[in-house]
Amino acid sequence: MQDFPQFGPAFSRAMMAFDARNAQDPNRVVFNGAEYAKELLYAQRMSDMLARYLPEASEALQLAARCQHIERWTISRASYPMTRPGYHQWRKNLKAYHAQLAGELMQEAGYDEGMIKRVAQLVSKDASLADGEMQALENLIVMVFVEYYLEEFVGQHPEYDVPKWKDILRKTLRKVSPEGHQGLLTKVNLPQALVPLIQEVMREEGWL
Repeated sequence: MQDFPQFGPAFSRAMMAFDARNAQDPNRVVFNGAEYAKELLYAQRMSDMLARYLPEASEALQLAARCQHIERWTISRASYPMTRPGYHQWRKNLKAYHAQLAGELMQEAGYDEGMIKRVAQLVSKDASLADGEMQALENLIVMVFVEYYLEEFVGQHPEYDVPKWKDILRKTLRKVSPEGHQGLLTKVNLPQALVPLIQEVMREEGWL
């Protein structure tokens, strides 16, 4: 996994603290023959994709990318009603928890309040998509999902037909800016079996 250039000691300490927390994830996955803590691997994939897509990303954006899912496993989906409102409450509480924990770790690493608030704003999705860094983070999340998780997700839902998948892809890719759509086509290793469907949806929406 690629590391970003260091901005200073606080950056290094914060990134290591994020990784140390995510390394405690009891959920394990195998990638390229090696076993990883699930959320640690996700965090590293976010950083790697950011380096590909936006190598000049700011310090705040690099930190936010690395701690998107920090300790995600500690708040279980099963602890909320299995309804749409329950899902949205779970997601809302997760984002708040990620932002709070990231802020605590950044403070311990030596960051000032301004940088902590900025990263929390990005992680909790409190910023508008008119904010360039917020939109870049949304682009990044979708790019990582498409490269690493979409094919597995498809395999988990054999009951879905082609129109259903097109609808899912359309809703997912609508979160992405024109720059993000270009990034999907040039920076992401698209799952080969799904390339025709992805391209069809992008053509239908005028993104290709």
